[in-house]
Amino acid sequence: MAFGTWLLLLLFLLLPKQDQAQQFNSDSWLSKPWGTITIIPTVGQRSSMLMTTYSLFPRWEFTIAAYLYNNDNDPTTNDGYSSTLYAKYMIYENKAQTGGIGVKAGTGMRPGTLDAELRVKDAFRTYWMNAPATIPFFNNTLSVDLMPGASMTIDYGNEGKTAWAFTYSGRVAWYPFSPTASIVGEVFGSAGKTGTIPEYKAGLRWEPSQYAVFALTFGDEFSSGHGAGFEFGIMLFTPQFACFGGCQPKEKGKRKKIFR
Repeated sequence: MAFGTWLLLLLFLLLPKQDQAQQFNSDSWLSKPWGTITIIPTVGQRSSMLMTTYSLFPRWEFTIAAYLYNNDNDPTTNDGYSSTLYAKYMIYENKAQTGGIGVKAGTGMRPGTLDAELRVKDAFRTYWMNAPATIPFFNNTLSVDLMPGASMTIDYGNEGKTAWAFTYSGRVAWYPFSPTASIVGEVFGSAGKTGTIPEYKAGLRWEPSQYAVFALTFGDEFSSGHGAGFEFGIMLFTPQFACFGGCQPKEKGKRKKIFR
């Protein structure tokens, strides 16, 4: 078994087995409730992913992800791997808890936002920051995510210089019949020295409970046809338990429960 496959397997074994990034590049403003752990496995034609997010503090999330690539369409081999590590802070959330603004920063990039050679050579040479914002429309039947950002890659190219890029991502989720099923589409990419060909992704998302979300998507580049292809992903959420010092903040000598 190739090293990248062993890496994904090891990460999976180290993650908790209990019950919004998924295979979408776009993210929402939301940081999951304090103490929640999120497990996100995704299987796809171009790459497979295993991601876990820890909401260790109120408004904060810490995420680690591993990507295993399959560029030759042979499922018995892999064509390299990469990983990403980042933190997210929820700056603002509206009273209805349907929109807001967050900020994310980390190292390592998602597929489709970094040059194919760089993503398998050393993704940790790239540092990035973006600001996901979510705006609800039409009584929450339409949700728009916008995520502008920037990246910096050190020791880039033969000259070993620092290269910058503007990263962008936009996603629309439409809930035509109920709040548990949506049609989702997004466009994302990067422009600059380490820029990539813009990509799109569209599919169906099903949210049967507060502990699970399923998504089936198809993605491709707007030219050259080397996009993500078909992907199936699952998000599993645990109850609130993984908090330092307990998941109920102290206030004037008493503990106050958190409701979302």
